[in-house]
Amino acid sequence: GSTFVLPYTTTPPDPDMENNSTKNKRLIHFLKEQLALSPAAIAMAVRLGQQNPGPLPMILWQYGLISLEQLEQILDWEAQ
Repeated sequence: GSTFVLPYTTTPPDPDMENNSTKNKRLIHFLKEQLALSPAAIAMAVRLGQQNPGPLPMILWQYGLISLEQLEQILDWEAQ
């Protein structure tokens, strides 16, 4: 049995994605330091965000990983 392998292709990095990852790193630091969120909860939200793209804070809230009050804190922090 032969296996079919897709050709390897590279795509140029998307500048928006670059900015997003830097922003996410700052956000993740905030979640850990200020909201004392567990690394497991953050990792789960990041994985869910890859499957269903959307703002990380909204994903955390939708899946019950943070409270509405915590969501407001995050949005306030992001707006600064």
